[in-house]
Amino acid sequence: MRNSYISDPPRIAVVIPSFCVKKYILDVIYGIVPEVWRIYVVDDKCPEESGSFVEVNCRDPRVVVLRHENNQGVGGAVMTGYRAAIADGADVIVKVDGDGQMDPALIPCFVEPILAGEADYTKGNRFFDLEEIRVMPRGRLFGNALLSFMTKLSSGYWDLFDPTNGYTAIHADVARHLPFRKISCGYFFETDMLFRLNTLRAVVVDVPMDAKYGDEVSNLNILKIIGEFLGKHARNFMKRIFYNYYLRDLSLASIELPLGLVMLLAGTSFGVYHWFESAREGVATPAGTVMLASLPILMGLQLVLAFLGYDIASVPRRPRQSGFAGRRIRHKG
Repeated sequence: MRNSYISDPPRIAVVIPSFCVKKYILDVIYGIVPEVWRIYVVDDKCPEESGSFVEVNCRDPRVVVLRHENNQGVGGAVMTGYRAAIADGADVIVKVDGDGQMDPALIPCFVEPILAGEADYTKGNRFFDLEEIRVMPRGRLFGNALLSFMTKLSSGYWDLFDPTNGYTAIHADVARHLPFRKISCGYFFETDMLFRLNTLRAVVVDVPMDAKYGDEVSNLNILKIIGEFLGKHARNFMKRIFYNYYLRDLSLASIELPLGLVMLLAGTSFGVYHWFESAREGVATPAGTVMLASLPILMGLQLVLAFLGYDIASVPRRPRQSGFAGRRIRHKG
């Protein structure tokens, strides 16, 4: 990053949700670059009392410890940090996990697109370097591929990958418009955030990063939560379609999707019914009947694909944030 010195640098805050990360959290805090203005450690009713541990052992004046009386999950902890950062006047809010899997030295990489006015929200992507992802467990690779496709469909951000990556940064002007009480508090938090950001028409950008695994144990088993996520993705997809294509706007795509689905359903139902009838009677299905079933299926498929093409082209490109008029974070060397 080029050197740039300004008299009024942006206020960059870091939120660290803390739950059973006592072993790693001090190293995470010590690794946070000096350009960061404030660090919020959110003790999410941690059984290790990590909040008190940080207060006793950390002398960094930037650190503020926040506590939950009840465990709210990673999403709830991040929302608490967001609220505090916004109230204190932060410009950009970065979320870093306390388990040591996210390199704090990368914070400038996540913040820079926001300060440059190119993005409202940035998130990590561990899949840019094909050599580096070889260290990622095969189960995670497969699970991430499935979750990424579901996230693209439900959130509308077709150009993003690695949806469960929790290394993120957000412009405070965008964060304050999020419905904090509605965002999922559990492991669906990161993907639910993307859905909420799309409803705000926020610009989201992937930031390349290496996959980093040490002796820490992740609490997220992607293969086990795919079934749970599937239902939540379906719900968010239907909400997004209603908000973007019927409530806020009407376009040709608003007709293509329902018409295509109706034709697919009608053609498939008609074809299956007559196939069973022919099989029961032991006779071949007439060619005309096959054509009557195939035609609406093909037309319906074309209409659905046309809708998907329109949806992919509609990924938000214009940031919502007010911008920083060329302001950059200070970076030495």
